[in-house]
Amino acid sequence: MSLVSSIPYIQIVLSLLLIGGILLQQSEAGLGGAFGGGDGFSSGHHTKRGAERTIFIATIIIAILFVVTSFSLLFLTQ
Repeated sequence: MSLVSSIPYIQIVLSLLLIGGILLQQSEAGLGGAFGGGDGFSSGHHTKRGAERTIFIATIIIAILFVVTSFSLLFLTQ
């Protein structure tokens, strides 16, 4: 199996990890915020800590890896 033929499988794994990372992140815009209400936390500054920060950074890294593999597939197949 060559590198070019394994990139789609890598992209599938990265896309599933990316979806999971996005879904695990805490939503800052709750349903009350959509209708003008809120719990008071949405108007202030929120600092990411612990697992929330780790998931946030991992999601960014996975997104960058997905883009890099997409562009590499574009250039390797020419």
